[in-house]
Amino acid sequence: MREQPIGDAVVDEEIAEVLAYHKGDAQAAIGSLLADIRHLRWQLVLTEGAMGRGITRGWRPSYERD
Repeated sequence: MREQPIGDAVVDEEIAEVLAYHKGDAQAAIGSLLADIRHLRWQLVLTEGAMGRGITRGWRPSYERD
């Protein structure tokens, strides 16, 4: 991935890349991104279950954006 800060131009470029990958089909692009979100949330659930409370000093992952 890029190491530059995310600005409007970078976000616009990423959106264009996602749409290009899905050949301009916005519904397919959104479906793909939603599937990625579900996968990452499941990975977070598995990680939370595997990590000990002492390792993170009581920190719990957040499933929603603040």
